[in-house]
Amino acid sequence: MKNSYRFWGIVFALAGTISFAFRPILIKLGYSVHPVSATTLLFLRMTMSLPFFLAMAWWMRRHGPAAASIARRDWLRIVGLGFLGYYLASLLDFLGLQYVSAGVGRLIMFLYPTLVVILSAVFLKKNPTFRELAALAITYTGIAFVLSGQISAAPEQREFVFGALLVFSSAMCYAVYLVTGSQLVKRVGSVRFTAYTMIVSTMPAVLQFLVLESPAALDLPATLWWIALALATLCTVLPVLLVAEALRRIGANHFALIGALGPVTTVLADFALLEGSLTMAKLLGGALVISGVLLVSLKRN
Repeated sequence: MKNSYRFWGIVFALAGTISFAFRPILIKLGYSVHPVSATTLLFLRMTMSLPFFLAMAWWMRRHGPAAASIARRDWLRIVGLGFLGYYLASLLDFLGLQYVSAGVGRLIMFLYPTLVVILSAVFLKKNPTFRELAALAITYTGIAFVLSGQISAAPEQREFVFGALLVFSSAMCYAVYLVTGSQLVKRVGSVRFTAYTMIVSTMPAVLQFLVLESPAALDLPATLWWIALALATLCTVLPVLLVAEALRRIGANHFALIGALGPVTTVLADFALLEGSLTMAKLLGGALVISGVLLVSLKRN
């Protein structure tokens, strides 16, 4: 019974990791199918996933173990973290993927555990250990390898650097979200917290679309609507549920090891489906990034 429980936890972790990994692939695919803006694509993703998170919030309110009321200050934090961790982080990621490949974007996003270490040291006075400092050196050396062949004075290379900075900013927003939301999750509950922050993050996405776009922006080919639906369900709602259950069954430490497959999956899918490039510098840099993140994520037994 115990082995079966753990086995399904590993299956859920693998499925959730792969689902998350295909998000940048679908975003890049959407850009290639039709000249859609990041604002419109983000609007479609958020509004299509909204009914699922509303259902999750309703279910947890009625049947969840943590059905206690939420204090006003915690509601304010949920609003702030929803804006920062899901809306702004997603917007920056969508914008950045207009200029960088899905594989490079995923590797940069995968830096967020090391950013958590840095933010915790600066704001929470948690001094990093030697192991964490080594992990920081390894990961950022890896990113230097990944970006080394793309930095030049040519306009397209400057756009690449700009896109990389946007994705890095997205990773920073998500890291701030994790650091500031860690205590709030314990009070509210992880599933309920995720559902509420996703609901909150939909509002600015809708407002941004209404201000910047016209109804004609939704005159899209059927293929793009299917991509947006897959982005909302298979790469947003489904992995959130799978990862929550996997964390419950196998714990964060073991999940971190499986989660390292995410960037690998994205890089390979980018190469196979979107004809991305696989240079030796990118492969070496990717290996260093994944190694460094695992070093900072995995705890010693």
